[in-house]
Formats: sequence, structure tokens, C-alpha cells
Amino acid sequence: MTLPTMQPDLEEPGAAQLDAPPERKPEPHGRATFRIWRGDASGGGYVDYTTAVSVGMVVLDAVHQIQADQANDLAVRWNCKAGKCGSCSAEVNGKPRLMCMTRLSDIDLTKPVTIEPMRAFPPIRDLVTDVSWNYRVKQEIQPFTPRPPDAADGTWRIAQSDVDRVQEFRKCIECFLCQDVCHVLRDHQKHEEFIGPRFFVYTAALEMHPLDTGDRIPALREKYGVGYCNITKCCTAVCPEHITITDNAIIPLKERVVDEFFDPLGRLVRIFSRKGQVP
Repeated sequence: MTLPTMQPDLEEPGAAQLDAPPERKPEPHGRATFRIWRGDASGGGYVDYTTAVSVGMVVLDAVHQIQADQANDLAVRWNCKAGKCGSCSAEVNGKPRLMCMTRLSDIDLTKPVTIEPMRAFPPIRDLVTDVSWNYRVKQEIQPFTPRPPDAADGTWRIAQSDVDRVQEFRKCIECFLCQDVCHVLRDHQKHEEFIGPRFFVYTAALEMHPLDTGDRIPALREKYGVGYCNITKCCTAVCPEHITITDNAIIPLKERVVDEFFDPLGRLVRIFSRKGQVP
């Protein structure tokens, strides 16, 4: 008799990545028009630039070509051009993307390609936005607080399954595309009440760490605004590292908040536990 295989209660790490191979599309050639937002915090507008495109180009290549040939003062943030630094985040045809990982062969070049800065953050100039709010948020989250070592030599003993549980969260490159696409920040501007998907991933990595003793559950409810998330999974859809943000980070955190504050049986247990404590 064959026993059924037990399924994990989590989405497999990287489940957001499609299993099917991408459809091969014709490589770009000739010329294409790019409609780029130009301006600063006081306002701005779109300017059309037509430039030559060729095989293998990505959006960032086109922006650099326009910067070199037609708009030397065009501001754009980038660094590695390999999809690992998270610097060149922007919105391409209305979708948050890394410009260095968005191939022109995947875009309809018969129409102008719109490139604009991330809308969830204040513009500085052209395609560059002020993302410093994210770093301030990170500083406010309770840091890693390990338990005392398990052995006299200062080492710990942990299960491999506990290590695997948080491993995918470490792939985050802090491109902040998930922050940009989140309607709580993008449309409702709840920056003072909501830390966003990126920092729910960061908090989940700490809360689920087998050595951590910190308690961030009250802050998740009262300060971090986890209740604002309505599980649209748009953050998971735009993540360039294919982190399963909603299923593996946000939903487990929501469950912990519910267990802590809204489970009547758990509340009774905590009440009677406190009664038995010596003041």
C-alpha cells in the first residue's frame, strides 16, 4: 500500500517563478520610441526619444543610449546591470520592473515604451526616487536577538528544516519593487502606518529564525500595519528574485497576530498564566 505524500504548509520557495520555459519572441531591431518621465519633486512630464535598438538589448541599455546621444542630463540610478543590486528599479509600461532585467524582445516596440520612476516614493529627478524611507523603517524593526548558546563552545543546535524555512527571504536585493506595487503605499500613502512587503519579509526572517527570541508580534499589529495587507499577491508577482512574499512571509505573520490577539482560547491561557505569576 502506497501512503500519500504529505504536502508542506508553505509555498515552495520560488513558487512565483513559472515552470514553463518563456516563449521565444523575435529580437528587436531598427528604431523604437521611449517615453521617459523627466522632472523633479516640483513636477515634470514625459519626453519622447527615438533610438536604435538591436539584439539582446534591455530597457537600461536604451536609457543609457538616450542619455549618451540625446539627453546627457537624464538622471537614472543603476549599478551592477546584472539584476543583483536593485538600483535600476522603475516602471516600464506601468509595471514595476528592474530596467536591466527587462528585455526589449518582451515589449511591444510598435508603441512608445513608457518609463517612469517608482510612484510609491518621492521623485528626486527624472527616473531617480528618494527611497530613504525604507532604510528608516528597517532601523525601527527589533534586530536579531539570539538565545544563549546551546553548547559550552558558544555554538547552537538547530534543525535543517528551520534553516530552510527562512532561506528564500535572504535572496531579497532591496529593489523595493514590492513596496512600489503595493497599493497601501502606492495609492493610499500609508507610509507612517505600514512598513510594506519588503519589511514583512525581513520581519518574517527574524520571527521564524530558530535562534531568535525577539517578539515583534505586537508591533506587527500596532505599528507595522500588517492588517492593511489584503493578500493581492502583487508584491510576489513583481519580485525579481521570485520570493513567495505573500504565502511564505505575510500570511504566516498575520496568523501569528491572530493567534496572539484574537484567539479566545489563547487569550484565556495567557490570562491564567499571568495570574499564576509572582508580582
